[in-house]
Amino acid sequence: IGPNTTLHSEFIIMGVPGLQEYYTLFFLLFLVLFLATFLGNFLIVVLVALDNRLHTPMYFLLWNLSFLDVLLTTAIIPKLLAILLGHNRSVTLMGCFAQMYFIISVGATETFLVAAMAYDRYVAVVKPLHYTTIINTKVCITMIVTVWVLGFLVPLSPLILITPLPFCTTNYVNHLFCDYVPVLALSCEDVTAQENLALFLAIVSLYVPCLFVLWSYCKIILSVIRLKSVEGRKKAFSMCSSHMVVVVIYYVSSAMEYIALRVESISPEGRIFIGSLNFFFTPLINPIIYSLRNEHIKSAAQRYLSFKTIF
Repeated sequence: IGPNTTLHSEFIIMGVPGLQEYYTLFFLLFLVLFLATFLGNFLIVVLVALDNRLHTPMYFLLWNLSFLDVLLTTAIIPKLLAILLGHNRSVTLMGCFAQMYFIISVGATETFLVAAMAYDRYVAVVKPLHYTTIINTKVCITMIVTVWVLGFLVPLSPLILITPLPFCTTNYVNHLFCDYVPVLALSCEDVTAQENLALFLAIVSLYVPCLFVLWSYCKIILSVIRLKSVEGRKKAFSMCSSHMVVVVIYYVSSAMEYIALRVESISPEGRIFIGSLNFFFTPLINPIIYSLRNEHIKSAAQRYLSFKTIF
């Protein structure tokens, strides 16, 4: 770094520079997305808290998933709406790092939570007679605490390494929000070590839970195949179907995000939208899947909200 080098003290979130003429349309789209995602997940949080029939390990895990989706949505979209309206696009370095850490931590926590939910479904299907013994209150709380601690601990070291870096090339973040890779690209020092550590931790936090989920569902499928009763198979499948759909959507969107960051033939605008898919699409879909396919959730909605059409 030369003596005349200017170090930036703030970042400018660019949004999607090539599509500025559509910002009003994007604002309306993301506003509807925010309201639908927030209200859908918040309703599940409230219903699970209110209805005693939903005070079981499965719904406690679902409550945490919906709560995480509420946090993720509120961490990204309100600032994005202000940017799309042409309001203040700047954010301090520490504010950007804080948003980045929070978003990555919530995403990592969801990854570990999906694995915990797979284990819950594994015990429910493969060992139904021992379910209440294996997944008791203590075990459930231990799983949740472990998931949250791991989720917020794993991204800490990459954030510590990026915080002291000088940013002197440009301060324009070519993304919808502060994300690790676009911000790291703005540093005027060699960031190979930071990139390698972030990639390693991303692989660990994504693929280790993924392998556990695959193992759980292999065991579940084998157990279902052994059932002689067709009705028993249908019941076992219905117990896991919602979570299976969520798992597929989660990992497909994560894979698309990985591809978008590394395929050079994709346009910058396409990379931004595909790379953001996991942060916007999955939180919207989760409450729809669990509310439409779950009679207990629909029953709780009818009981506490006094009208039947919301789901």
